[in-house]
Amino acid sequence: MADETKKDAPAEPKDNLVVTQHSVTIGGQEIKYTVTAGTLVLKEETEGKGEKAGVSEGEKPKASVFFIAYTRDEVADAAKRPLTFSFNGGPGSSSVWLHMGVLGPRRVNMGDVGNLLPPPYSLTDNEFSLLDVTDLVFIDPVSTGYSRPVAGEKAKEFHGFKKDIQSVGDFIRLYITRYQRWLSPKFLIGESYGTTRAGGLSGYLQERHGLYLNGLMLVSVVLNFQTLNFAPGNDLPYILFLPTYTATAWYHRRLAPELQQDLRATLNEVETFALNEYALALMKGDALTIEERGNIVSKLARYTGLAPEYIERTDLRINIFRFVKELLRSQARTVGRLDSRFTGIDRDSAGENFEEDPSYSAILGPYTAAFNAYVRGELKFETDLPYEILNPTIWQNWSYAQHENQYVNVADTLRRALTSNPALRVFCANGYYDLATPHFATEYTFNHLGLDTSLRSNISMAYYEAGHMMYVHLPSLAQLKQDLAGFISGQNV
Repeated sequence: MADETKKDAPAEPKDNLVVTQHSVTIGGQEIKYTVTAGTLVLKEETEGKGEKAGVSEGEKPKASVFFIAYTRDEVADAAKRPLTFSFNGGPGSSSVWLHMGVLGPRRVNMGDVGNLLPPPYSLTDNEFSLLDVTDLVFIDPVSTGYSRPVAGEKAKEFHGFKKDIQSVGDFIRLYITRYQRWLSPKFLIGESYGTTRAGGLSGYLQERHGLYLNGLMLVSVVLNFQTLNFAPGNDLPYILFLPTYTATAWYHRRLAPELQQDLRATLNEVETFALNEYALALMKGDALTIEERGNIVSKLARYTGLAPEYIERTDLRINIFRFVKELLRSQARTVGRLDSRFTGIDRDSAGENFEEDPSYSAILGPYTAAFNAYVRGELKFETDLPYEILNPTIWQNWSYAQHENQYVNVADTLRRALTSNPALRVFCANGYYDLATPHFATEYTFNHLGLDTSLRSNISMAYYEAGHMMYVHLPSLAQLKQDLAGFISGQNV
């Protein structure tokens, strides 16, 4: 009977790895590299649970985590070679965007605003890859990409703020241990919710595994969700989104001629207004005089390209989803949330919200086609599972149980990590046309970090004339490569 039970038990999940060799030219130099693509089984210690819990002591498989690692060949001393772990956000997104958009040796060839290429799309060598300065590991959190829980485990266990940080952090520890990279300089790069994850990991890796990082590269940042949540009683987002509304109106030439001359000069003016007159007006609320209110309405109209009557009806508070619908309503067009340079067409141009984000629609097809062709055709990893580019059921049901009745905020976790590890540096990449994570909100977050003055120089920021995924704009991609490479090498950005 015991033998029959053992015979019928499911097979122990195993790692599934494929190794291939390649080369790419970056900066005029040929880089030879090895790619390891596949899954590692993430296990959890079961010591102390014993047979009472139905699990023998040791390690219990929990998930099969898909990753793609790029390591440069002919490196004399791996301890001197930087290692960068990369992930995107969502939550519920795979790592495809940073991977195939900026960091990896192959990138999507999709064009840009006004010159988008049609299906079936293509790949090209990425002369802007970071592989010349760092090895790269792209991680797909559980239920994204090809990562899945093992048989008997529930996917939703991984779909939450705390467990996500733990599982990704434990994978990083496992990879570093397996591939003997504990003595290498170590970096994280995350995008969007991936910056939230990176902020949390800065603390988790130090406190749980004693793993100290050299740097965080945060692309399109959100550490404090109060800066983004347009909720009654929270006036902060209206202030922090205003400069990006202005940048968007500037791009679509909806501002007065004197404001259309120089984007940065115009933004300086708007940011001063936002932090002073506008912030004070929202603080006063209904105590504003008629004259004061009229003055704010006029300036908001001037800085957003929206009609004064419309702004009056919003009670001086312009929600991002209303803005993307309203700015070009007279042209029956919407603007993108991820990248407000892009425009879309809705069936109902009189509606309240846009039907879809035209900037997301522009990138989804090219990245999906390119990755699926690449992983099987060039990397030789074969599976019939769908590669989950962005799993909407995850972010719709994501658990923030640790933050009930409060906003998610990992800024203080990052502050503690910086204080405990003064060698840790942080770089933030901001797109002027990003209406998902505006640059002014990022500045606000870091200006309120409470960081000791001796550590403030550890933070650096750069700005790009594109959106959330600024690398779809080739001039911004070239600048981003230069900035990231400089950061990794320790140069000031």
